[in-house]
Amino acid sequence: MSNDAFRAAMSRLADGVVLVTAREPSLDADDPGAPDREDVGMTATAFVSVSLDPPLVLVSLRTGSRMDDLLDEQPLWAVSVLSENQRHIAGRFAMKGRISDRLLFADIPYVRGEASGAPLVDGALATLECRTEQVVRAGDHTLVIGRVLTATAPNADGGPLVYFRGRYRQLG
Repeated sequence: MSNDAFRAAMSRLADGVVLVTAREPSLDADDPGAPDREDVGMTATAFVSVSLDPPLVLVSLRTGSRMDDLLDEQPLWAVSVLSENQRHIAGRFAMKGRISDRLLFADIPYVRGEASGAPLVDGALATLECRTEQVVRAGDHTLVIGRVLTATAPNADGGPLVYFRGRYRQLG
């Protein structure tokens, strides 16, 4: 089977879109003007609930990606379930070779999670804060299973942002 055939088949599975966020130590510790922590974010479509008792979720990260490397060292992270009108956020954090994450977060309203300190996007359909419980290497991805520490559903309006056939879409 070819990679193209597999990719085409899997593109027929609609996935919700989330923004995974975490904080990392300053990238420039020698600069007294640099912030002591940096926000990092990435768009993910492979995110699922695993268990209710205990509450566990799973996110799939490309092995060797910045978020994969960060979550290998930093056990606290957060997820914002994006709404249909947050397509611009998904696209921004999915770019390859993008500018610094600090600039990507600059005009996005968010609050800091109490448990993780990571950004939780305002207007998201739901937010979760997690602590890594288990990491599983699987092919060219890393599956990170996290225990949910906090969960909120602050926004009852609007529908979910969905990824289907290689594009972001809305239901309906």
